[in-house]
Amino acid sequence: MEIHQVPSTSGPVHDQVRGVVFDYGGVLTTPVGESIRAWIARDAIDPQSFSRTIKSWLSRDAPRGTPIHRLELGEIDGETFNGLLAERLVHEDGSSVAAEGLLEKVFSGVRPDPEMIALVEQVSGSGVQVALLSNSWGNGGYHWELVDRLFAHVVISGRVGVRKPEPEAYGLILDSMGLAPSEVVFVDDAEPNVEGARRVGMHTVHHLTAVGTRAALGALIPALSTSTPQESR
Repeated sequence: MEIHQVPSTSGPVHDQVRGVVFDYGGVLTTPVGESIRAWIARDAIDPQSFSRTIKSWLSRDAPRGTPIHRLELGEIDGETFNGLLAERLVHEDGSSVAAEGLLEKVFSGVRPDPEMIALVEQVSGSGVQVALLSNSWGNGGYHWELVDRLFAHVVISGRVGVRKPEPEAYGLILDSMGLAPSEVVFVDDAEPNVEGARRVGMHTVHHLTAVGTRAALGALIPALSTSTPQESR
């Protein structure tokens, strides 16, 4: 069942909302998981070797300083990360996986989601500030022309050396927007990041689909409820 985390607040919530902060991959784009599954199938990667690696590097129980954390913090570059990832992967036949271009292959199927791009534009058109807060996996994966067009406020983890769900990451984007946490809604597809935003006092929406996220934001921003939503794909 789709569950969107809409905040419980006292008083008229919509009077408080002056900004919306969006995540990038998996929120403004097609699902990252679809791209990963396509790459695994296309390159005959042993899926268990990939899932074990991601779990040990990115789960809630992962220790601080894993290769993914270091990549998101800008402490290592994509080429270094590719080498570390390749060491942990095997093909279905047990052979080793080449490091060259791994990140590009993993994210090759990710595309901007037209419905979510339209939603960002609708939020901005309603007079509410929009911003981007993203944990980066190297410099690739972003459609920078689109980012520059949509957002005046952008915080990318690898550029600033802090990552979600650390409170400092949310603080940076709030400072850029000049807003208090209680005035801002945060939208992300990763539950730990949503929980981190809630802990610093932001309203939150757990993104699962464009339709659901639009409905959740529409409950907080009345101007959106009078707009015509994009047709579902």
